[in-house]
Amino acid sequence: MSSLFDVRKQLAFYGAYHSHPVNIWIHIFGVPAILWSAFVLSTRLPRPAFLPPIQYVFNDYMIFETNAPFVTAIIYMVYYFILDPVAAFLYAPQMTLSLLTATAYAYRPDGIRNAVIVQVVSWVSQFIGHGFAEGRAPALLDNIVGAVVLAPFFVHLEILFHVGYRPELQRQLKNDVGVEIARIRREKAEKRRAEKKTS
Repeated sequence: MSSLFDVRKQLAFYGAYHSHPVNIWIHIFGVPAILWSAFVLSTRLPRPAFLPPIQYVFNDYMIFETNAPFVTAIIYMVYYFILDPVAAFLYAPQMTLSLLTATAYAYRPDGIRNAVIVQVVSWVSQFIGHGFAEGRAPALLDNIVGAVVLAPFFVHLEILFHVGYRPELQRQLKNDVGVEIARIRREKAEKRRAEKKTS
């Protein structure tokens, strides 16, 4: 349970499935699109009963509501602050903008339809990135909750690393990812040998 809040262990797990540069760049664009369109779609869910009905319209493009996406965003951000407070603070504006614009976009007549299209295109691109670049199944097939929740924060940290954020952590993660990939490959090799013996 403690590893759930260990930034190195969590990002090493996710990074082991996203080590190829092409796949990383696909995720840098695709993951935010998946999160944003998921926010759009989940505005159709009932408002959580424990929340008061609050709405504030900033303009045609940004609306705040106490809705299901709002609850999701809060849960994500609390988890990210536990993992890495500074990185989470830097990510907060992006999460806020995604939430507000998605809520506003959901009111468009074609909002839900377009969000579905974004979901489909983004998920297809993710699987293509894993199949052709990584040569392996995505992380969600092994740990769907961890993969879905970690994905936005992982791509955010990838961008931060490119501009010099916490170089020591980046070096540690590269080493951890290498160890994790080696472990996964070793387990797959052992599984293939076991299957050959039984066949």
